[in-house]
Formats: sequence, structure tokens, C-alpha cells
Amino acid sequence: MISAPIYSINGPVVKLRQTDGFSMMEMVYVGHRRLIGEVIGLTAEEVTIQVYEGTSGLRTGEPVESSGAPMCVTLGPGILGNIFDGIERPLQQLRKESGAFIADGLSVPILDTEKRYDVTVKLKVGDKVNRGEVYASCQETSVILHLCMVPLQLSGEVIYAAPSGKYTINDEILRIRDAKGAEHSLTLCQKWPIRKPRPALRRIAPSRPMITGQRVIDTLFPIARGGTAAVPGGFGTGKTMTQHQIAKWCDADIIIYIGCGERGNEMTQVLEEFTALKDPRTGRSLMERTVLIANTSNMPVAAREASIYTGITLAEYYRDMGYHIAIMADSTSRWAEALREISGRLEEMPAEEGFPAYLPSRLAEFYERTGCYETLGGAEGSVAVIGAVSPQGSDFSEPVTQNTKRFVRCFWGLDKSLAYARHYPAINWTISYSEYLDDLSDYYNKNVNPRFTKMRAEIAGILKDETELMDIVRLIGADVLPEEQKLTLEIARVIRVGFLQQNAYHKDDTYVPLQKQYLMMDAILHLQNAAKNAMAQGTSLQALKNSGVFEKVIAMKYDIPNNAPTMFQTLKQWIDTTLAQLHREEQ
Repeated sequence: MISAPIYSINGPVVKLRQTDGFSMMEMVYVGHRRLIGEVIGLTAEEVTIQVYEGTSGLRTGEPVESSGAPMCVTLGPGILGNIFDGIERPLQQLRKESGAFIADGLSVPILDTEKRYDVTVKLKVGDKVNRGEVYASCQETSVILHLCMVPLQLSGEVIYAAPSGKYTINDEILRIRDAKGAEHSLTLCQKWPIRKPRPALRRIAPSRPMITGQRVIDTLFPIARGGTAAVPGGFGTGKTMTQHQIAKWCDADIIIYIGCGERGNEMTQVLEEFTALKDPRTGRSLMERTVLIANTSNMPVAAREASIYTGITLAEYYRDMGYHIAIMADSTSRWAEALREISGRLEEMPAEEGFPAYLPSRLAEFYERTGCYETLGGAEGSVAVIGAVSPQGSDFSEPVTQNTKRFVRCFWGLDKSLAYARHYPAINWTISYSEYLDDLSDYYNKNVNPRFTKMRAEIAGILKDETELMDIVRLIGADVLPEEQKLTLEIARVIRVGFLQQNAYHKDDTYVPLQKQYLMMDAILHLQNAAKNAMAQGTSLQALKNSGVFEKVIAMKYDIPNNAPTMFQTLKQWIDTTLAQLHREEQ
């Protein structure tokens, strides 16, 4: 164990003059309290360390000990349902040790070492094993089966296999002899460096959407399983609420929520809501398939920088079991601010708005760890990331938003005016986009309806026409528009209020299956065609408005339950009957 004295302290940045025995990205223990740190700079003259805990009271001359290993997370049963800080320390255990305010230098077990799991051992003595192969399984929660996999740097022959039964995470389950004759003992848990992506057999092209039940996302701007999306928006536009809604309703197997630098009261609300939520898929607690990583704005800034790597490493671990993971990162702007603060203390040359020049490459490293993969064990798993961005003053031209757009394929821009008008999700359809439309069109056409993508394009076209017409209306008023263009504005209003806007507190509108989304589009376009035909036969637009057909179609999201698709045919017949009667009355 190498030890060297501290000679410089600058916030979370500590420097040593003795360089022998230390290596880049190595985890170290700083000071008498043994604070956790990581080597981030190494020259012939000095070692630079970032400390993941508070350095108040730390003095020069105190020792720094090397660990000989990189910064790692512990992977094993017990992760799900837990709440960790940015470096995977369980907050509930820390609270028992130090109360509401976390003391520095605390050392607690990452996972519960006393809980016994009912383990099924899948290998026997003499079996040949390769890296990533499943050797045991246990029921981590009622909905997730935990698969224990051979560490990714190990292969060989089984020389001992425990019988199936109840074990703790530290009990020996398997012993393997590798090709060099060395023996390795395997328990239910293992470690992995947070900054190193876990390998997989091959990347699979995206072909299936991650269904969220939110119409503006699933229909207009879909995200694929294993995809990437950015949710930028100013204060109060609903970034966190949008992520909450997606986390609750999306069809991912496991949710990992990373609260990165958010306000303490907001993070408290997240913790209270998630622990109280019922999983709509199982009727049990949503926490049984959720991991929360909480690193609030008053926690050490270096741990904030590490939190997103901790989260995505946990996601890759469950991906290797064959699960589909959705990560909610809230927010990457606070993470970038942590990079900026540490970069300033390191006296690095600043780039745009003071952010370090390597901001784009760090963002790329994070988002590149997503995707849909065939794992080393032969399963198929995916990691999708939905990252909130908090541009100051809702300025989407600032560096974090602009660089994030380079590495994501979905952009859900939140609009302050929509949020203040109580239009949720407040996703602005004029600036948002999805590059997954072509990849997912076959899925929609085969599994929903062959007309789905065509109808989606028609809906998007009407919204685009409305935007252009509203520019004219603002200049010279709506009265100068011909009746057909006024009808376009009315149909666009039906789309905005009746389709894009959702009510999270309504039992049928909070989550809408794809089939109902298609039928709602079909009803809106049927209304448009029927109204055009009626106007061509002499019916006025004002008469159409007075008939209530537009309001009736807007109300279909509430009036028609999710499990009653036949009611849409009744609605279309009612539209035809009402317009026919209106035409007869005007003759």
C-alpha cells in the first residue's frame, strides 16, 4: 500500500508531490478520515486527485493511500429498490450512521450483507465457463430475477460449485480455475470500474420503440429501445415531471433515476413519490424495479460528476442479464457545471462559457454507452437514456444543449409558454424531432396499423401548416384567411388540445396504448375530411363549430376508455350523422 502526504488542497482537488506508486484513474483514500478520491492527473512532479467527499477540515501533511484499483461500483442482488449517492453509497445506511446530514469518511456496506437469497446454481464441477455466462440466479425482487454472471475478465473450469440454497452476497457460490492455473472464488456480487463500458457481443440496430404512453412522444417523436433523448427546458417547464411520467409508464424492465445536482427539495419529492408509486404493470411498488441515485446540489461536486457513470454502469450490468433499462438523468447541465468547477480548480484553459474544452467528448462517452446489444451470454438487452438539460434562461443555444444535440437522436424541447398555459407535456412540436422515425416505421406498421406512419405524417403536416398560418394571423388577423385555412387552424386546435395535451391525473389519459393513439389520429383525420366535404357542399365553418363536433372529438381522450376501441367507430358515425343533418338544415 503506497502512502504520500498532501501538499495542496483546493476544494475537492488535492495534490501530492510524491508520484511513485500511483496510477491514473486509481481510487485512493485521502486523509485520516479516509475520504474516497480518484487520481485524475499524473506528472513527474505531482499527483492530482479529486475527492468525492467534503474536504472541510482536511490538512496538508495528512496521508493519501493508494488502493491499487480503479473507482468501482459493487454489482449484485440488492441494488434494486435502493437509494444511493453519486458513488454508490446507500443513503439509508448512511442516515442510520450519521443522521440527516451525511458525515465524511463513513464506510458502510454497499449492499445488504446479511440478507439471504434463495439461489439456484446452474453449473457443476467440471463445466467449462466463459466470461458473461450465467452461473447462478436468485429472485432479487418479486418482478426481477437476478442473474449472476462470470466476471468479464474471467473464463476457465469449475472446480467447486455450491448446492442450490440460501446464501448471502459474500458466500462462495463457485470456484474457477483459469488457463494459467489460478483459482478464482465467485460470490453473488462483483465489482466493475464506473468509467469503463461493459463489453457486449454486438450492437443491434434499433427497431422497437420504447413505449411511454405519452402521445406526443410515441406518435410524433418516438424513442427506440436503447435510444437517446434530450429534454431541454427552462425552470418550471416540466422536465422532472416528464421524466417521472415516462419512468412510471414506459415499457422498460428497470428504471434508473439519477438526480444529478438537483435541488434538495425537488430530490426529496422524487424520493417520496417513487417510493409511494404503484407499478401499473404489477400493482406492486415501483421501487421493486427502480434504482435512485441522489446527488443534490449541496453534496460534494466531484461526486456529482461521478453519479452519471455510476448510474450507467448499473444499467449495463442489468442489460447484460437481458433486461431493457431506461435511465432518467436529471440534469446533465448540473453535471456539466460540476465539470466546469473542477476544471477551474485544476486551472485548465476554459472554452465556451467557462466549460472545459473536453465537455463534448465527456457527453459523447456517456451517451455512447447506450444502445441495444446482444450480450456475451446470448441475451438481448438495452440501455436508453433520457437526459434533462437545464439551459439558463431557456437559451437552447448554450453549450450543454448544443453539444447534447450532437449525440442524441431525440430532442424534446420544452416550451415555457406551453407550460404556463397548462399544456403538458410541454413539448414544442415545432422545434422537437426524432431521428428514429424511419427505424421504427416497420414496427408501427406491423404491430399497430399499416396506415400509422402515414397518418402520423399528416398530423405533423397540419401542425406545420398551423405554425405558418399563425404568422399571417399575428400580422393581419384571421378574418383574411379563406375558410379552408380557417378549418386547418381548427383541426390543429383539435390536435393540440385533444391529442398532444394529456392529463396525468385522469385514469385513461395518463397512459394511452399505441392502438388508441392510432384510433385517435384516425378520428381527427376523419373529422377533417368530413368537415372539408361539408364545407364544399355549402356548410359554413361557423355552423360546424356550433354543432359541437370539434369539442366532441377533443373530449374523446376522456370519453373513450383505453379498452373500448369500438367506440371510435361509433364516434366517426356520429360525426357523419351530425354533419349530414347540419347540411340538411342549412338547405
